[in-house]
Amino acid sequence: MQILIGQIDKIIYENGGFFIAALKSGEKISAHYHESDVENLKDAAVTLKGAWEVHKSYGKTFKAEFLNVNQNELFFFLNRVVKGFTKKLTAELIEKYTQEGLVSILENDVEKLLEIKGMNQKRLDKLASGWKQFRSMRLLGEFLAPYGVTPALLRLIATAMKEVKDPIEAIKKNPYSLMRIHGIGFKKADEIALAMKLHHHDPRRIQAAMEFSLSEYCDQEGNSCIEKKLLFDKLDTLLALQNNNVYEEALDDRIHEGSIIILPSGKLALDRIYEAEKFLVDMFQKRSKLRDEPLTENLEKFLDEHSLVLGEQQKEALELINHGCKLLLLVGYAGTGKSTTAKALLDLLNTRYERNSIITCALSGIASQRIKERSGYESATIQSLLVKFEAHDKMPYKVVLIDEASMINSLLFARLLAKIESDATIIIVGDDAQLPPIGAGSPLSDCISLHIAPIVTLTHIYRQRSDQAIALIANDVRQGVIPSYRECYDDFTFSPVDLSNRYALKQSLSGTEFEEVIHTNTQNILSQIAQTTLEHLPISRAHLETKRIKEYLNHFQVISPMRGNALGVDNLNVLLQEYFNPNPKKKIKTHRGEFRLFDKVVHIRNENMPTHTTEEFKEGIEPVERRIFNGMCGLLFKLDEEDEQCAVYYPNEELIVQYTYENVRDLLNLSYALSVHKVQGMEYENVVMVMSFSHLIMLNTKLLYTAITRAKKHCIIIGESGAFEVACRRLETTKRHTVMQELLRG
Repeated sequence: MQILIGQIDKIIYENGGFFIAALKSGEKISAHYHESDVENLKDAAVTLKGAWEVHKSYGKTFKAEFLNVNQNELFFFLNRVVKGFTKKLTAELIEKYTQEGLVSILENDVEKLLEIKGMNQKRLDKLASGWKQFRSMRLLGEFLAPYGVTPALLRLIATAMKEVKDPIEAIKKNPYSLMRIHGIGFKKADEIALAMKLHHHDPRRIQAAMEFSLSEYCDQEGNSCIEKKLLFDKLDTLLALQNNNVYEEALDDRIHEGSIIILPSGKLALDRIYEAEKFLVDMFQKRSKLRDEPLTENLEKFLDEHSLVLGEQQKEALELINHGCKLLLLVGYAGTGKSTTAKALLDLLNTRYERNSIITCALSGIASQRIKERSGYESATIQSLLVKFEAHDKMPYKVVLIDEASMINSLLFARLLAKIESDATIIIVGDDAQLPPIGAGSPLSDCISLHIAPIVTLTHIYRQRSDQAIALIANDVRQGVIPSYRECYDDFTFSPVDLSNRYALKQSLSGTEFEEVIHTNTQNILSQIAQTTLEHLPISRAHLETKRIKEYLNHFQVISPMRGNALGVDNLNVLLQEYFNPNPKKKIKTHRGEFRLFDKVVHIRNENMPTHTTEEFKEGIEPVERRIFNGMCGLLFKLDEEDEQCAVYYPNEELIVQYTYENVRDLLNLSYALSVHKVQGMEYENVVMVMSFSHLIMLNTKLLYTAITRAKKHCIIIGESGAFEVACRRLETTKRHTVMQELLRG
């Protein structure tokens, strides 16, 4: 490894801490820097360790693996990182308090600096938090650098552990605690642990691998139990110990302490998931046996009085509730009248129960708002209900309707049902043709396949006009039938961007030549997406200009099966940002890219955040901490460059959330394009779905059905017709191994 010492003259390129710069001596360098903003390095003397390479754009460049600033860290921090401290003032402070004394003041008695002329409390708070972050980054960097931790990973660790009193000691005690940080899995934590000379057979290593294997199999793949042999195979893939005795010993310890449960079949389950699904089975079985007095002796009269014209399947649901059924599963596919039936059921129950004792709920804010608009009854997100009644044993409702139930995993379903009164009527509405929930378990699918509760399935499609085809096409897809997708409809358009003779081209061209052809076709798809975007842009902008934020967010949405590649969510967001928000007055640069004032954004991790209701924000009162959930979509409407804070308005939840520039990087993504999984439960006026063989691994009937049914007014599919037909033929059923199945089939 070579050493280069120089003074940085100018920053040529910077993105998320990676930068290319020119030294005063003329050499070009590339490096990562995360202790503060890269711009603070201008004119700084640095020592670099790395090697020379030829960069395709910048020529001969010194690629640095390590960068050290050749300046006292306190002087560098005050003079460069904190705005307003001149070299003269910095020198005077160090002379007055001494270097050690000033560090002590910054860490223990920062109020003392109010004696400085021009210092106020706001500036002081910023100074104190800035020093803490800067110092933490430097100390952590010095500790972790020998273990191969990159600057980007260092920033991730430092941000996640900023509230930990002594993060270095915590990592020394158990390096596998890093696995709890979003974005760090077992493999990366294991690399660090082994670099720290942890023994391959260390119990902490085996326990971490077992925890990771089970969590990945459950939370990532959706299962809630696992065969012991499969678990040991996964452990061996991670640890390569090839010693089942060691795994057996670790497993016995977990079973003895109760963190892993062994089922009658011999399969294994994490205790939290086992308890949740055992509770669901017991609750469903108990409530299915309950019966109440009939609501009305003349159901036909009720239907006439409410001007309800229902089909036989819809009437069946009303008859079950009318005859006292306390738990009902209402399963319906696209266009089969679930919302109409749900409203009729609630109106029927309203003949006995007051409106304020009836609540509807759903996982997403949009789904919650939609059921409220269509039913006329109060609605909330599941999470907000759980937060609201956290301190109560039960919620004060006699009727609870749970919509979009296919999205709800076992842990959340159990938490919700545990809060419902034992004598309440529960109506569970869902569509099991959609994608299964994110997380362990598939309660709705299990309830249907195991016949654990009374079920009414709606299959008849109610088509309003002959030129409306979304429901028909979606239901063909659901059954694995290729629909008549090339015909002209009012609400569905397939815009083909195909490669003629794709298979023949692949056989006749070299690998490089075929890649160029694919690249050209990809660019053509992107061009068609751009053209379609331009057609919808005027209405979107009109909504924004008239401050109809909800309409702006829901008017037009691009969705894609995957995040990566040129047709994935990440690249599409960069492209679409240039159309929707090309000339922002303010912006933030992060390693995720650029966030601009008035960008459409999505919150990506469940987190407690400082928030205001719209009224609280107008009144200027202090923010209140509330739970903000993964998948919430909003508008970034405020950027405060002085305080380095921004605000996002979430119209479906009617909340304004405050973000620091620091946590924007980890908690927000652009949402001009979203993954199909992310939009489940949502509804948009116009949806553009990207269809490409580059997403082949993800294409199946459930994903395509879910995507098509997100469109309320118009679904536009752009891309390769062959990929669309592959998705239609790949009949996907939810194949999850669950505790509910084991308990009821065992």
